[in-house]
Amino acid sequence: MSSKENFQFTPGVIGYPLAFVLIIWIIFWAEVRFGFSLNHLGVFPRTLSGLRGVLFSPFIHSGIKHLFNNTIPLFVVSMALFYFYRSIRWKVLGYGFFLTGILTWLIARPAFHIGASGIIYLLASFLFFKGIFSKHYRLVALSLIVVFLYGGLLWYVTPIDPKISWEGHLSGLIVGLIFAIIFKKNIAVSPKYIWEQEDYNEDEDEFMKHFDENGNFIEKLPEDEIADEEDQIQVNYIFKKADKKD
Repeated sequence: MSSKENFQFTPGVIGYPLAFVLIIWIIFWAEVRFGFSLNHLGVFPRTLSGLRGVLFSPFIHSGIKHLFNNTIPLFVVSMALFYFYRSIRWKVLGYGFFLTGILTWLIARPAFHIGASGIIYLLASFLFFKGIFSKHYRLVALSLIVVFLYGGLLWYVTPIDPKISWEGHLSGLIVGLIFAIIFKKNIAVSPKYIWEQEDYNEDEDEFMKHFDENGNFIEKLPEDEIADEEDQIQVNYIFKKADKKD
């Protein structure tokens, strides 16, 4: 698949990520405005009722700091997904959303796990590893940007803070890596120049004819000079002196 099929800026590149963030903010506003909590809808591991958190937990946050820390990175990485991986964006987001929640439900501590951080780790992991695996110069650059912006997130896949759901982070990281390996097709292929192609013949390359055996550039080839001479049109002007009249 060509780069043009993925690298397209459409309204959805901003529209869908913005919609995700707005839904999260509206839910948080409703909790504060009407004085109720939805924390009980988070993922509670290895219980049947806790499975509902697979769907609801990414939209629930414990406070304004938690909300800011999640929604800004979520907007950035989801926008990158929708721009650079347009052909598989919904597969990565949809399946990843579900599998990250299921894996969290399987491995996490007995507590309510809420927040969109698992999805952030999913997308950041996918963007990083897929860019490295693809070897496309734009996608590799994206991988480096992800590392620069969110490389510090790696610390939070370990239990360094009992208040943070590191299990959700680890689940997202693992699922993102697996998706980077699975989704090998429908990814932009790095463009190959003519000299990188297997059937390239240096003797047939018109540009290479402009270099001599020492590598010096020749602006005009001998055959070009001959052609220029043949194309020249010689025009002779004859001036005749007018006769004087009495």
